[in-house]
Amino acid sequence: MPLPFLTADRAFDTEAADDVALPHDDRDRWRRPYRPGPWRVATAALCLLLASYVLSAAVIIALAGTVGGAAAVFGVALLIVAGAVRLLRMGVWVSARGLRHVGFFVTRTVAWERVAHVRTVQQPVRWLGLPRTVQGQALVLARADRSGDAVPPLLTTHNADFLSRAEAFDRAADAVEAWAAENRRG
Repeated sequence: MPLPFLTADRAFDTEAADDVALPHDDRDRWRRPYRPGPWRVATAALCLLLASYVLSAAVIIALAGTVGGAAAVFGVALLIVAGAVRLLRMGVWVSARGLRHVGFFVTRTVAWERVAHVRTVQQPVRWLGLPRTVQGQALVLARADRSGDAVPPLLTTHNADFLSRAEAFDRAADAVEAWAAENRRG
C-alpha cells in the first residue's frame, strides 16, 4: 500500500528522475551524498551499547557512595558516546562552498576553486582502514594548489561505508564527481 506522503528517500513522482531536488533542498548546507554503510553503523551501535553499560556502572558506583569514581566512569561513557557520534560523522561531505573530508581525528575542507579534479582510480586500498591493502577502487581528489602531494583517498570500495557494496560506491563516487563538476564551473 503506497503511503500518501513524501519522504526524503522518495521522488515526487514514481516516474520522476532520481536527481529531482526536494523543495527544501539547500545547496549551501553540508551534506553527505550517500548513506553510512552497515559496518560503520554497526560499530557505532556497539559503541553506544557499551556506553549504556558504562553509564549503568556509573550510576551503580554513584549509589555506592563514591562520587569521584562515578564521575570518572561517567566521563569514560561520554568519551565513548562522542567517539560513536564522530564515527557516524566520518566521510565525504559536499556543499556549494566545497568538499569536506571528515576523518576520526582530522577534518579537511577544500573550496571548489582549489579542486583540480575528482575521479575514481583503480589502486591498492586499505581494508576497513587497517594496514592490510587490497586491490580496489578509490575516489581521489587532486588539488590545483598542491601538485604531487599524496592525499588520502576520499572514498574506497573497502572502507566501512562500501565494503561488499560496489554499486553504492559507484553511486556515491558519481554523486561527488557530479558535485565537483557542477561547482568548479560556476
